[in-house]
Amino acid sequence: MANHNIPEVKANWEETSGVWGMSIDMDVCSGCQACVAACAMENNIAFVGEEDSGYGRSLHWLRVEHTFEGEYPEVEATPFQPIGCQQCGHAPCEPVCPVFASVHSKNEDLNLQVYNRCVGTRYCANNCPYVARVFNMRDYERPEPLPNQFNPDVTVRRRGIMEKCTFCIQRIHQGQDKAKADGRELLDGEVVPACAQACPADAIVFGRLDDPESKVSKLSKAGRGVKLIEELGTLPRVTFLEEEKTYGRTG
Repeated sequence: MANHNIPEVKANWEETSGVWGMSIDMDVCSGCQACVAACAMENNIAFVGEEDSGYGRSLHWLRVEHTFEGEYPEVEATPFQPIGCQQCGHAPCEPVCPVFASVHSKNEDLNLQVYNRCVGTRYCANNCPYVARVFNMRDYERPEPLPNQFNPDVTVRRRGIMEKCTFCIQRIHQGQDKAKADGRELLDGEVVPACAQACPADAIVFGRLDDPESKVSKLSKAGRGVKLIEELGTLPRVTFLEEEKTYGRTG
């Protein structure tokens, strides 16, 4: 009989030059979706319009989920939870891509999407347990003056390809280049993705997980830190900090 047990997978962070991660404090997230808007502006995400959005063709790389538990009238709202690509260390989207458009970066240890290789099979989206990938259905029009807000550091994608969160890798490279030019190490907190920069509650913290002194590394080991369906062995790089009252009840 086939063995369906999920193997234990461990991240070998010592062999990488930088492991980037994120923590999101659901206790202070207000669900304002400033992170969603900032992500769209930073990464040249097109506006799909009301019709395509109604068909579930939204291109947002980041979404804020809010659900309810229980039955009426005993209904309890769950905290807001921003969800994007979890940048899995053992990503299930990578081995199914027939053209190697979904690959792993050796330098940043991130799950990358190579747009000019992608042929739109959508196998990666089917294999992503976090529903973090979106498919670009068409070349959406950008009426004036919207083209003026394009970020020159980010590719403007064409139709027929998969898109997803990149942890604002262009900002990571900018920070690395600046530190290298100054002849120093990259400082903790020097690289801030668009979502974290726009968050008014400072609920999102970004940094290197392989630095034990970094803020995100300490938060990832916090008592109330959890990861989405971690039992799958995907090694997600995003840690969610549960509500204090939730942690107090179950911790």
